[in-house]
Amino acid sequence: MPDPSEPRDQAWERRTELPLFFASLLFLTGFTVAVMAYDVHPLVRAVGVGLVALTWLCFVVDYVARVALSGMRPPRFVRLHVLDTLIVLLPLLRPLRMVKVHDAVQARCNRPRRNLYARVMSYAGLSAGLLGFAGALGVHHFERLAPGATILTLGDAVWWVCETLTTVGYGDMTPVTPGGRIIAVFMMAGGLALLGAVTGSFSAWMLQAFRREDEEEPPGN
Repeated sequence: MPDPSEPRDQAWERRTELPLFFASLLFLTGFTVAVMAYDVHPLVRAVGVGLVALTWLCFVVDYVARVALSGMRPPRFVRLHVLDTLIVLLPLLRPLRMVKVHDAVQARCNRPRRNLYARVMSYAGLSAGLLGFAGALGVHHFERLAPGATILTLGDAVWWVCETLTTVGYGDMTPVTPGGRIIAVFMMAGGLALLGAVTGSFSAWMLQAFRREDEEEPPGN
């Protein structure tokens, strides 16, 4: 039974969490097929492009519905929902929508909610994996046929993404196309943010654990 006191936008978000989760999976599948199927039948690539367009439409419809149900002016909604806005505008960030429904999926499976530090680290790890996978596909798409490119295969793209997200940056591979460099900017920003989140959460968890041990230690020891 729906709760009559629940705001309409929250009710909409709750009901669409799992459908959008599967839409994110379909987006990743379609994007992978669209990028990697350049040597197979054109119909296969067309199916991948169609899946990408269909899931993009699902996210646009969801975003417009949430703006309308929230009762906010669009500029204020955009300020309060930056990630959702970026997901609609930038296709490669769309898989991050899967992170947002992680708790909902766990709740549906009757799994206990983990503490804050565990959730932050698991979200950061999942975000890094999804962002890295989408980024590698995008860079491979832009760079594989570009003159003077050093990122020629999907393996090269995955290696470059690992270098970038971990802020190592050996410099052995660099994108040369405008599209590849735009993706690189987001990879660098995402790597710094995720690395900071994991490092900070892990440090806070260790401090909390040591403080608890000190408080439990009997006096005089």
